[in-house]
Amino acid sequence: MISTVLVANRGEIACRVFRTCRELGIRTVAVHSDADEHALHVRLADTTVRLPGATPQETYLRGELIVKAAVAAGADAVHPGYGFLSENADFARAVQAAGLLWIGPPPEAIEAMASKTRAKHLMGIAPLEHVTENDLPVLVKAAAGGGGRGMRVVRQLADLEAELTAARAEATSAFGDGEVFVEPYVEGGRHVEVQILADTHGTVWSLGTRDCSLQRRHQKVMEESPAPGLPDQLAEELGELAVRAARAVNYEGAGTVEFLISPDNKAHFLEMNTRLQVEHPLTEAVFGIDLVALQLRIAEGEPLETAPPTARGHAIEARLYAEDPSRDWTPQAGTLHRLAVPNGVRLDTGYTDGDEIGVHYDPMLAKVVAHAPTRAEALRKLAGALERTTLHGPITNRALLVNSLRHKEFTTAHMDTGFYDRHLPELTQQAPDPHAPLAAALADTHGRSRFAPGWRNVPSQPQLKRYTMAGEEHEVHYRHTRDGLTADGVRVIHADAGLVVLEVDGVRRKFEVARYGDGGQLYVNATTLTALPRFPDPAAQLAPGSLLAPMPGTVVRVAEGLTVGAQVTAGEPLLWLEAMKMEHKITAPATGQLTVLHAGLGHQVQVGALLAVVEPT
Repeated sequence: MISTVLVANRGEIACRVFRTCRELGIRTVAVHSDADEHALHVRLADTTVRLPGATPQETYLRGELIVKAAVAAGADAVHPGYGFLSENADFARAVQAAGLLWIGPPPEAIEAMASKTRAKHLMGIAPLEHVTENDLPVLVKAAAGGGGRGMRVVRQLADLEAELTAARAEATSAFGDGEVFVEPYVEGGRHVEVQILADTHGTVWSLGTRDCSLQRRHQKVMEESPAPGLPDQLAEELGELAVRAARAVNYEGAGTVEFLISPDNKAHFLEMNTRLQVEHPLTEAVFGIDLVALQLRIAEGEPLETAPPTARGHAIEARLYAEDPSRDWTPQAGTLHRLAVPNGVRLDTGYTDGDEIGVHYDPMLAKVVAHAPTRAEALRKLAGALERTTLHGPITNRALLVNSLRHKEFTTAHMDTGFYDRHLPELTQQAPDPHAPLAAALADTHGRSRFAPGWRNVPSQPQLKRYTMAGEEHEVHYRHTRDGLTADGVRVIHADAGLVVLEVDGVRRKFEVARYGDGGQLYVNATTLTALPRFPDPAAQLAPGSLLAPMPGTVVRVAEGLTVGAQVTAGEPLLWLEAMKMEHKITAPATGQLTVLHAGLGHQVQVGALLAVVEPT
């Protein structure tokens, strides 16, 4: 039996595997980069091993270092999690060659399905070899890996070569394999997948469907199980195809077979992921099982029951990202001061209060899962939990998630993979509480004298504070009087540094206020504000045409031939930044001359750093 498991991963999935191992009495080993030295998964493990370096290429993608760590720590099994080396057949072989148990499918099965091109040939599907105008739109995809890396939609034939080049570069960086292929792009399709589980005795379970249609940049944002509105016959067909794919490669362990369902309910095979999926908690909730525990049991050679358990209810999962959806999904970094989710939902996370969100890895903070007897109840439960979640730190997609869960197209199950392309502006609109700035200002007065210095028996001048909230500036006026604090139209019932109670039109409302350190950021309930100085600093002005880094990251590409003095056109790509597994294009703000270029290939930049200046003509 397994006694000690090393998880060849980090963050949320490492924490999740450790949780099951603890319940089963199995010791745990974590590996970590220098950037993750104080990460939650490191703190949870019984034993830890350092992987020198910070980037994935230096650490979590170094299979030989991880195998060496497992041997040194006395592990007898390795769980790959998802991402990184989880679908790398050579890594699986190296684990086995070291005398360790591999908690995953056979290397041969990984090899057969790891390349999307080989998987399609196995299923009798051929990629497009020669693309014509009649084939458009098409999708360029990396043959290895996943998560939307190396994936591009091409709608103009003239753009194909440039997108192939970009996809190859991104795939090489992410997976060490630059192979890409082209397939038809299904407009208005739904992304539906089937969870499978197979033991070493010939039993293969098909564990229902999951709908993963809500995506940004071809990466999933919201998932649910079972896939709503799917005809019974189609759901059965998908299950049969998934089992067929598993048997074709003598599969063992947990895996997922993914499909794109066209508007006329035709199934198009996409790929088979030979690992645990990010969204596996949905299947666990609906079937009442622990997939990680079953993975361990299968690895030990134990058989599954002849038939899987019965599905019950509906589950929905939301991925909480540190990113700004309103600014092209720009990843965010910084300190996560507070994350607290109400009881009644499942929280899978790799962070706790005070942890730093770095720039080297995926910006997902957590997964929040709601399970209920019906889909409508699960939707309401998850939206309410996210709305009441205390979340203090970098900008997140929390508002987008809540708005998505309440959007008519989603509540009626008429969504597809183009959902965010159609609705992003309305989904990112926030209705911040108009009384939040006043609550922030009143909390800031706590500890001061209730009377202004030099108080006299005449009305005092109103106090003034300025904040930015949801991108807009707000001024707050209030007075100190004999009767306490007053503000126009609002009665102040209570005010201290952490709690303000206001009465508006006879209705009392509570505002919890938090501030961390000496920064200007304040959190009032679910609203984030930034305190502004009373008088702006004139030295803080930037030259027109200045390009600032929208996120901390690394300059991975520079436009060919770009030098100071070059003429550029508005919208022309100049630089590409990569951070948190995403690539962000920096374009010229206007047509003119490039007068400053501070960013070169490989440079590390911080958010707000001056990258370049384009002097408009």
